[in-house]
Amino acid sequence: MLVAMYSKGASSEKQAIYRAYLGNTKYINNWDLVDSSAEHIVGAHLFDRERKRLYRLVRSRSLGERRIGIMSTFRFIKAGDFADTLALAELLLHDREDLIHKAVGWMLREVGNRDFHAEEEFLLKHYRDMRRTMLCYAIEKFPEGQRQAFLQGSR
Repeated sequence: MLVAMYSKGASSEKQAIYRAYLGNTKYINNWDLVDSSAEHIVGAHLFDRERKRLYRLVRSRSLGERRIGIMSTFRFIKAGDFADTLALAELLLHDREDLIHKAVGWMLREVGNRDFHAEEEFLLKHYRDMRRTMLCYAIEKFPEGQRQAFLQGSR
């Protein structure tokens, strides 16, 4: 409901929805709620604004807030803007939660769908330090030989 309201709202309504969303993250308590809303509310709101809030979110103790932080960047990725996704992914490389590994890997794969070299450059720098799930999600669509080289650590 908030996603639909945000997309049709006036500027003041969008601001109120954005604030309410981030003020109530404890109720956005499963991956599906995050994945279906973060990009459309937080990502949309911050698209042409300062994005420091995303960096605070990914440093949060809350799993949901960390996932909101990375998933919000899907909006930027779709517009060809990868800088924040890659910077946030780097901050989340050693996160302990599998749901974060999956989200980061997914966002890296989405970067690669639009700019293979940007994803590959990130992976070449970090793949040995990444959680296995994160790496597997990121390279899911790579050609088999290249995928295996990353998985075997020989890239």
